[in-house]
Amino acid sequence: MRKRPMDAREKLAEAARERGSSLAALSRMLHRNPTYLQQYISKGSPRKLEEEDRRKLAQFLGVDEADLGAPQEFSRDSRASGPWVDVPRLDIDASAGPGASAAQEIPFDAFRFSRRWLKEHGLDAGALSAIRVVGDSMEPLLREGDEVLVNRTPRPFRDGVHVVRLDESLLVKRVAAKGRGRFTLLSENDAYPGIDLAADEFAIIGRVVWKSGRV
Repeated sequence: MRKRPMDAREKLAEAARERGSSLAALSRMLHRNPTYLQQYISKGSPRKLEEEDRRKLAQFLGVDEADLGAPQEFSRDSRASGPWVDVPRLDIDASAGPGASAAQEIPFDAFRFSRRWLKEHGLDAGALSAIRVVGDSMEPLLREGDEVLVNRTPRPFRDGVHVVRLDESLLVKRVAAKGRGRFTLLSENDAYPGIDLAADEFAIIGRVVWKSGRV
C-alpha cells in the first residue's frame, strides 16, 4: 500500500526533528509566539506560512521552500542558477578566551555569498553558518567582534582553526592532532597555554573557512 505524500506541515515537523530544533525555538526565530508553529502544524492555524517565515525556515532547516508550501517558482531547483546564496548568521558566540556558553542556533540575519565563490572553495551553503568571536586568545588572527564562517561538512580531520564544544562551552581554537587519539587546542595569543585533550573529551563543530571583521 502506497504511503500518501507528506504535506507541508508534516514536512516542517520532520525537518525540525532531523535538525534537532524545537518548534518553540523556530517560532522565536521568526519573532512569533512560541506556540506559533505548533498551532500551525497541529491545528492548521494559520492556514499557510507567510512568505518571509517560509523562506527563513527553509534556509535554516536546509529544505526546499516548495516542501513548506511555496509555489514551484520558489523551489530550490528553480533558483539553483542564481548567483547569490544566503548563509545564516547565528546568535551564538565562540570564545577566543575563557569559553562561551552554547546557545540556540537561531539566525538573526544572513551573509550573502557568491554561489560561484562557494563552489570554487568546495563549500556547500547548506553546511555553513556564521558566528561571532569573543575574547582575545586568537589575536591577531581573530579579534573580538569578528564573525567566522563555520563549515560543518563531515570530512576527515586535518589541523586548522575549528569551532569546538568543550563541556558546555564553544571555543574557536587551532586544533592539532598529537597522535594516539589525542589533540591540542592552541591559541594564537601566547598568553594562553594549549589544552591537551583526548578525542572523546571535546567535539569539533566545524572548520573555520572565512572571517569578517572591521579594519
